[in-house]
Amino acid sequence: MVKPTRVTNNIRALRFARDEMTQAELAERLGVTRQTVIAIEQGRYSPSLEMAFRIANVFGVRLDDVFQYPEEAP
Repeated sequence: MVKPTRVTNNIRALRFARDEMTQAELAERLGVTRQTVIAIEQGRYSPSLEMAFRIANVFGVRLDDVFQYPEEAP
């Protein structure tokens, strides 16, 4: 069983804010499969740093507007 990542994202909200962009449209712009977009969006897969920047660039936002990582407790 795949352990979910602690990284969260706003990809779904960003897609809907962008004229309801489909997962397939985003996948095509990124050069990946729709299944990859689904896995990233659902938090089952963390994208590479390069892919994370590419996703942010598609939406014209900063990386931390797309992805968040919970701070560690001191």
